[in-house]
Amino acid sequence: MKTLKLTAIAALIASASYAANPDVGGAPMFETKNIVENAVNSADHTTLVAAVQAADLVETLQGPGPFTVFAPVNDAFAALPAGTVDTLLKPENKALLQKVLTAHVVSGNWSAADIIAATKRSKDGFYHFNAVSGDALSAKVVGGNVYIFDESGNAGKVTIADVKQSNGVIHVVDTVLVPK
Repeated sequence: MKTLKLTAIAALIASASYAANPDVGGAPMFETKNIVENAVNSADHTTLVAAVQAADLVETLQGPGPFTVFAPVNDAFAALPAGTVDTLLKPENKALLQKVLTAHVVSGNWSAADIIAATKRSKDGFYHFNAVSGDALSAKVVGGNVYIFDESGNAGKVTIADVKQSNGVIHVVDTVLVPK
């Protein structure tokens, strides 16, 4: 009887944990998997995954982190000027591709609530922080939505927040953040 109760409690905890993490790109995201292991299953992030592979960042993003990744969807890459993605994916542009991708990564485990709280503490309504690339990012809450701004003023809306990973968190964004 005690074993049955423990099994039922474990199942409840597992289903609650799963329910707390949203599906992304039609696939479940598991808190027990790392950023890359989850991203490869998202139909909305095939371009990002191909770019991470071309930039040799797979091993890094499978590392212990923690990392906060602002993950652009395929449509965000498609909205870039014609030929941009193909150019970035060329082996001779690997360093530039690494810079673009690491401009979407922040050290630490930043939930949407953490980002919102940081914007509320600031005097100008923006929380200013640095990406792993060294580029400046800023977050602002507009109309109840979190936006991440790059140095050029491009704003990516967080469309799915707090996708927990074993080595951090992903926030899905609708824009590619471009470093200067």
